[in-house]
Amino acid sequence: MDSIIFDVDGTIWDSTQSVADSWNKAIREHSDLDLTLDPVSLSRVFGKTMTEIADALFPALDTEARMKLLDACYAEENRYLEDHPGLLYDGVAGTIRNLSLRYPLYIVSNCQCGYIEVMLKTSGLAPYIKDHLCFGETLRPKGETIRMLMEKNGLKSPVYVGDTQGDADACKTAGITFIFAEYGFGDVPDAATRIQRFSDLEKICL
Repeated sequence: MDSIIFDVDGTIWDSTQSVADSWNKAIREHSDLDLTLDPVSLSRVFGKTMTEIADALFPALDTEARMKLLDACYAEENRYLEDHPGLLYDGVAGTIRNLSLRYPLYIVSNCQCGYIEVMLKTSGLAPYIKDHLCFGETLRPKGETIRMLMEKNGLKSPVYVGDTQGDADACKTAGITFIFAEYGFGDVPDAATRIQRFSDLEKICL
């Protein structure tokens, strides 16, 4: 183990309420859809790629209209999160700080460009994260994005901390160890390594 890579939503923080508020505003302003999103419905699609989210939430629109509305939602979201950030899970700040003293830390997420940057800025975690990469930059599945981050930073044996089956599958693709955050949005029945709270990473990694 030479490094740790983190997912964001359901692992580091919960931004579902702020995302719902910002997306509902964008939907009202940029479409005629009779649709109001709530945190629970959003949590079910967090972790999916941007195109998968558009397909799941806006099936009444054609592909071009879906992606145009999704772009509007993401733009509004990034602005909104500056003043209404997500909530860090208990123990994240201290644990990240302690882990950074021993390992280089990274982030890979299926999010849009700008989202990780807003999270790092508003949470105060920016000084501890060496690099990050997202779907908005690579337009590739998460497993491939993880491999791209590894190659860029010369990582040989990182572990990945995430909260969904998609994260577990991405780790298999990338050939790295997966740590399942049980407190997040998903369920990974076959996960071999689990944490019940973020601070449990200190017991595993330090």
